[in-house]
Amino acid sequence: MTIDYCAKARAVFAIEAAAIVGLNQYLDHNFERACQQMFDCSGRIIVIGMGKSGHIGNKIAATLASTGTPAFFVHPGEASHGDLGMITKGDIVLALSNSGETNELLLIVPVLKRLGIGLIAMTGNPQSTLARLADVHLCVKVEQEACPLGLAPTASTTAALVMGDALAVALLEARGFSADDFALSHPGGSLGKKLLLRLQDVMHQGEHIPQVPTSATIKQALLEISQKGLGMTAIVDEQGKLAGIFTDGDLRRLLDLRVDIHQTLIADVMIRNCITAKADMLAAEALKIMEQKKINGLIVLSDDRTPIGAMNMHDLLRAGVL
Repeated sequence: MTIDYCAKARAVFAIEAAAIVGLNQYLDHNFERACQQMFDCSGRIIVIGMGKSGHIGNKIAATLASTGTPAFFVHPGEASHGDLGMITKGDIVLALSNSGETNELLLIVPVLKRLGIGLIAMTGNPQSTLARLADVHLCVKVEQEACPLGLAPTASTTAALVMGDALAVALLEARGFSADDFALSHPGGSLGKKLLLRLQDVMHQGEHIPQVPTSATIKQALLEISQKGLGMTAIVDEQGKLAGIFTDGDLRRLLDLRVDIHQTLIADVMIRNCITAKADMLAAEALKIMEQKKINGLIVLSDDRTPIGAMNMHDLLRAGVL
């Protein structure tokens, strides 16, 4: 039997897309109450769930934590064997169960109530036990699962995940969570590097800055470029201020003019109005400038136009910005 796999995939897409669109009908005062309670929470958001709901809950907890809402996942099976100690006064529990009748969750609800822990339930059954016991219920009911047997959680887990994302993003907006805040919680990833890393963190400094005086010849400038290995050199005046720049590309264009590199002064051929940068500039911003201007390096200047650093594309590549 020949199976049209793409057709099967499209059917799944259609069912799960309909499940997401269907969530609109459940956006009401309950969603607003859930957001407000989570916003006002003085502790952490503890996400719990069994099986596939647990996997979704784990991801929701991670998304909340990375967008400004302290959260972590606790396995309900472990909770009743000691991990309930991780939940403290001031926390709020977000419990996921499609049926709303998951025994492992219902077993710990009385303890949560006794401790005065707020309970937000996310289920596909508003009449379920968990929904009725919760302080706030978020309905994520779907018309059908993408699984043709109607058994494997598919559309229902997608709906729960999207509702979790909606909570996280709504809270992100309410907290005024910024790109810099996001970067601080992702310092090791490429996003964090793009949002946090500044030129002062990657630039070459001190004796590693390629620079020659305006009195130097082209040959002397080329030796400096070769020794420092950045494909360019700064040219400075008698006060040590930047007068111009000379790059490998400038040399190639110069050779076509048959200029005497032994006698000609670098000041006569340097690029005077060159693009520069500040040490506190984001590395990602510097990369954008270099791409737009089609240049491979930048001289970093102090406020009085003294070269204090230099960097090129390779430095950004090594730093993980590219």
